[in-house]
Amino acid sequence: MNYAVKNVYGKTRGDEVYVNVPGSKSITARAMLIAAAADGTSTLHGAQFSDDCRTFLDCLSALGIKHRYDGNTLEIEGCGGKPAITSATLNVGSAGTAARFLPAFLSFCDGAYKLDCSQQMKGRPVGALIAALKTLGAHFEFSEEENSYPFTVRGTLAARDTEVDVTESSQFLSALLISATCAGREFTVGVKGAHGRRYIDMTIAMMRSFGATVTESGTRFTVSGAYSPRSYNIEPDASAAAYFYAANKILGTRLRVDGLQNSIQGDAEFISFLKDFDGGTADMGAFSDQALTLAAIAPYLGKPTEIINVRHIRRQECDRIRAICVNLAAMGVRCDEREDGVKIYPSAPRPAHLKTFGDHRVAMAFALTGLRSDGIVIENAEVCSKTFAEYFTTIDKITEILTAS
Repeated sequence: MNYAVKNVYGKTRGDEVYVNVPGSKSITARAMLIAAAADGTSTLHGAQFSDDCRTFLDCLSALGIKHRYDGNTLEIEGCGGKPAITSATLNVGSAGTAARFLPAFLSFCDGAYKLDCSQQMKGRPVGALIAALKTLGAHFEFSEEENSYPFTVRGTLAARDTEVDVTESSQFLSALLISATCAGREFTVGVKGAHGRRYIDMTIAMMRSFGATVTESGTRFTVSGAYSPRSYNIEPDASAAAYFYAANKILGTRLRVDGLQNSIQGDAEFISFLKDFDGGTADMGAFSDQALTLAAIAPYLGKPTEIINVRHIRRQECDRIRAICVNLAAMGVRCDEREDGVKIYPSAPRPAHLKTFGDHRVAMAFALTGLRSDGIVIENAEVCSKTFAEYFTTIDKITEILTAS
């Protein structure tokens, strides 16, 4: 499906318009695994049911973890850290969070599990997590490339601590922390490398909400206790909300997403960052999913925008730095590609068909550019179903409201 973006610049009213976005993918994924590891039934309110989250839930079901859902409310019967099924084949598809969290969880379990994935996921980094799990005694048999998907993992716990390099992804640490309660004893994770802290802070806050104890000393995290079942409210997705606040920046509109006050999500910080930013250097390390968003609106800012500290986004759903440069060039926007980012110069984008590279965030971000420029078409726009299937329908509804006479 190709989506022709409607240019509404200068045609909108100043009314405040409320936007509904799905629940947070990051929180939903963490809550599902924590609830699965608890001993009893938890109720998750406001859960996201995107392709990624459904894939994660299907994997948990394959492990014998029962669930029921009604609308956006999800009930999960936890297994107390010991899945009923000890031999299964799971397919994480292109769900990055599931691909990192499940190997850690299964390494703390008795059993042998084959994990498969999409072709896209095979190129995404997971080696540092596997290295940490091996030190615990987990055994891996790789079907194709060493230290990459697909593989079979056999869990066994022979150690009380490990160390993980988070340079490529903070999810490696979150994966180990969440599943450490399954050890049944105090467990310590040391950290090498550096990455944004906001997603780690989110993980720890959620673990504590479900009853686990997490303490920190320097670069070492110690986990003890177990998860108790509970009712948990999931915030709206700050990553999805950020697109609409970015639209406000370039259109002068007043779109608003409720429920993000005092958010535990890293991308909520990007929404605050946008308010006074009109070009300059932007260290996006703490909210790198929004590097694409900033790049998409950068042509309309007052000064050149230099996005830095996002080298790792080259190995996400696609090489996102390359995707930024290809699409900006297609619109005639001057940009300089850097190893860890890009510099973008104020420009008047020209009509173009933009490639999504199979990446939901490329599709959603570059739709913003077309809200202020004629002739922008997003190719294969359906890829947004990975996290926000109704994104383009939502844009249509909002632009209709904003331009109604």
